[in-house]
Amino acid sequence: MIHIVLYHPEIPENTGNIMRTCVASGTKLHIIGPIPFSLQEKHLRRAGLDYIKKTDFVYYEDYQEFLKMNENKNVFYISRYGNKTYSDIDYSKIEEDIYLMFGRESSGINHDILRINYAKCLRIPMVDDARSLNLSNCVALVLYEVLRQKNFPNLAESEVIKGENFLFDEIQKD
Repeated sequence: MIHIVLYHPEIPENTGNIMRTCVASGTKLHIIGPIPFSLQEKHLRRAGLDYIKKTDFVYYEDYQEFLKMNENKNVFYISRYGNKTYSDIDYSKIEEDIYLMFGRESSGINHDILRINYAKCLRIPMVDDARSLNLSNCVALVLYEVLRQKNFPNLAESEVIKGENFLFDEIQKD
């Protein structure tokens, strides 16, 4: 299973979007607090739509509680300080659960955590004068690379809700 870990997220709309992405991808979400907003906040609910109720997530009071509950897990830390890109890793060969940790919007993951886990720090390539991308975009980008390499396990690759031939049938009506 793939897990998304948010370290001290600050913007409820980003967290709502990430919840929606987690539901759509069958991914478990871990939120490490403290956070400056309520998980019931209207901005979070608006961004997450009706997916929030379906989100499989765990909230931790702090990083120490996350470590205690997820001891010896395979965690990758997404940070602009990584020396490898997220696409340098061959996720298809990883059999155990994969945890992808993303930092807070303003300052990322605590540097003490990154230093201890430097070999597992990955970056998203950007132009040299950019500090960061939007958090929910980063999560989707890295998550879907892992899913792609694992051949999109348990994800539909054709339209299920309206039917596989929905668009083709619409074209034929014209």
